[in-house]
Amino acid sequence: MNISVVLAMHGVPPKEFPKKEIMELFMLHHRLESAGKFERQALEKRRDEIEEKMRNWPRTAENDPFFASSQTMAKRLGEVLGKEVLIGFNEFCAPSIEEAIDLAAAKSPGKIIVITPMMTAGGIHSEEDIPRAVENAKKNYPDIEIVYAWPYEVSEIAQFLAKQVKRFI
Repeated sequence: MNISVVLAMHGVPPKEFPKKEIMELFMLHHRLESAGKFERQALEKRRDEIEEKMRNWPRTAENDPFFASSQTMAKRLGEVLGKEVLIGFNEFCAPSIEEAIDLAAAKSPGKIIVITPMMTAGGIHSEEDIPRAVENAKKNYPDIEIVYAWPYEVSEIAQFLAKQVKRFI
């Protein structure tokens, strides 16, 4: 079976993105929580404008080390799996997780596996945002099996972390 892999990452704003717009974006998110119907439309429009600008900002290792390390992680994971690994970001970077799943689906796989390095329970991205993107993709691609490879076994996370600690003992 042809399998595609999507690595779901968080994302961060690029270092030189205008600070004023970063502050505005966070204020808009906060204001939207209590906005009325008419105010909401204007706030959402401005939020979407800033988010689009930020997601499509040119990324380099210098202005976004997280983006660069995500690329490296995807490459290494692909080497281990013997498969291309596409990256999608929850926020701040392009492509979005939804867009990465669309790119994977365009390759006509029998299965798409979505994975994230967000290992612990309790996170909104790992428990809500990524599953929502996967569920939406399932509706858009009913002929492709789409799996979210999460949650992780806590004992396996502990072994992984212990191995890292032992490197420094």
